[in-house]
Amino acid sequence: MPLTDRARITRAGLHAGGFLGPFGGGVTASMLPELGNDFGVSTSVASATITAYLVPFAAFMLFSGTLGARWGRRRSVLGAYVVSFAGSVLCVVSTTFPLLLVGRGVQGIANAFTTPLLLATLAATTPRDRLSRSLGLFASLQAAGQTSGPLVGGLAAEATWRLAFVGVGVAAVVLAMIGVPRDDHGGRPPEPVSLRSAWRPEVLRAAAVALVGWGCLGGLTFLVAFRTDDGFGLTAGQRGLLLTAFGVVGMLTAGLVGRVVERIGGRRGALIGAVAGAVPVALIGMVPWVGAVGVLWALGGFCAQFIQVGLNTLVLTSDHNPAGAVSVVQAFRFIGAAAAPIAITPIYHHSAVLGFLIPAVLLVVTAPVALMSRGYAKVSR
Repeated sequence: MPLTDRARITRAGLHAGGFLGPFGGGVTASMLPELGNDFGVSTSVASATITAYLVPFAAFMLFSGTLGARWGRRRSVLGAYVVSFAGSVLCVVSTTFPLLLVGRGVQGIANAFTTPLLLATLAATTPRDRLSRSLGLFASLQAAGQTSGPLVGGLAAEATWRLAFVGVGVAAVVLAMIGVPRDDHGGRPPEPVSLRSAWRPEVLRAAAVALVGWGCLGGLTFLVAFRTDDGFGLTAGQRGLLLTAFGVVGMLTAGLVGRVVERIGGRRGALIGAVAGAVPVALIGMVPWVGAVGVLWALGGFCAQFIQVGLNTLVLTSDHNPAGAVSVVQAFRFIGAAAAPIAITPIYHHSAVLGFLIPAVLLVVTAPVALMSRGYAKVSR
């Protein structure tokens, strides 16, 4: 049945919702000096605005998908947009640094519900043979949010950093007005699902790949920045430009990745992304040319989309609590990104080569061990 204009708009909003979480998370990354000056704190203290968002974002995502499935996906996503708007208002009107951190925490909690429930809604409203393609489009908008957040935040801070949070709040209102497709329960309330159902062994194996895959690939932005500073003496602006290659390439190629994963299956897609992604990661610590580092980092963005789209396809094609399953996988993805600086920085300071080589080895080992299992035989090829 052809979609009406309203249905097309709602479906476009469903994909566009993937932009909000990564955009909100990264919007303060480039305005830390301005935040520090306004609130009388150091830049390192101002960086707590990133932590205040990411910690509740990852923690609540461990169970947000299951709770949202209980309450109804549409109701939960629309409520999360409203809460995100409220958090943005708190940030805009903040006159003290602790109040700003509270606002950031509220934003993080809200967006912990949007990402997994939007993915689950996509899975429920998309034909199975086109799901990976739809997930690729969603991933491209997530990459766009991740890439544009620091850019928009930095531009806003030229006038006042509060404008960036006005933008986040407006985006949440627009998405709420566009709406979300209604849950299809045939007039019945959503079926109850348990939190335990989202922590099945096959979901935990996918979560392990997400943790290592993002911690040892997408989460290495900080390490590439160290490498380009220590090895090549790039300025902050030059480093920032090089680092955007990961997100830009990921955004441009996510649709292609979705079509490939559609043909080969989620498990093979995630395996290819992890094993192939280990190559540029290992080489970044060895190559003597900064241009090669930029090319390798861009290639890493392409490989990371295979991990992301492949794992999402894998868990969303399950018939039992897909919202809870993808919620757990996404939570471990962000936990991996948060843990990477703590785990890998000491290794890098001991040896730049080992700092990149060890994450590469983890990528090559973890994905095959976790995913080459009969537990996925029914949902992947």
